[in-house]
Amino acid sequence: MKTGNIILALVAVWIMALAMPGIASAHQPPFTDSFMLQECGGFSSSGSNPYFVLEPDFQLILEGKENKQNVHLTIKVLRETSMIDGVRTRVIEERETHDGELVEVSRNYFAICNRTNSVFYFGEDVDIYENGAVVSHTGSWHAGENGARPGIVMPGVILLGGRYYQEIAPGVAMDRAEIISMSQVIRTPAGRFENCLETAETTPLEPNALEFKFYAPGIGLIKDGTLGLTYYGRR
Repeated sequence: MKTGNIILALVAVWIMALAMPGIASAHQPPFTDSFMLQECGGFSSSGSNPYFVLEPDFQLILEGKENKQNVHLTIKVLRETSMIDGVRTRVIEERETHDGELVEVSRNYFAICNRTNSVFYFGEDVDIYENGAVVSHTGSWHAGENGARPGIVMPGVILLGGRYYQEIAPGVAMDRAEIISMSQVIRTPAGRFENCLETAETTPLEPNALEFKFYAPGIGLIKDGTLGLTYYGRR
């Protein structure tokens, strides 16, 4: 077993022990923020792991209602790559509209660890729109700049109770996730999906924020809060 996997397995055993009857703890294990990137033996800018597809032209569309507005989110793996902190990353573009009006476009940078198959998040460039014009770049960050480091957006080894940072950009973006289920059955307009991964996402920058996301094997994100998958495939 690889060194990184051994450490993850030990963390999982500890989490299970804390949950056993007669054993109590006032604190949960901390979120992992150190990932030993040097042990990856390099990164790939395309490929996939069971819950995250990083292959050019793959696309997800999610739709739903938020604050009485119709929300449309398109997530597309572009054919474009970008060098971030010395690593060639794949660009994923997200475009979000509310009642047909563009509100955000982000370019996200990902690469897959060759040894663990974990998908690392190296940053994003964000454009916030109002009335058709860009008004902000809030949330933008790049690994290797201003103390920012890569986080894991999807582990290669899925462990119930795993807790990890997805973004490590102090004061800017500090999203983190906890794996709370690996066996959910989810229905969306795109179909019925079994053995789905469920995560709870939080951030120390917004202590009251909590989002639940669901990922289907071979597809990726299928439910994000009130948004559900309506299409997946290549376009």
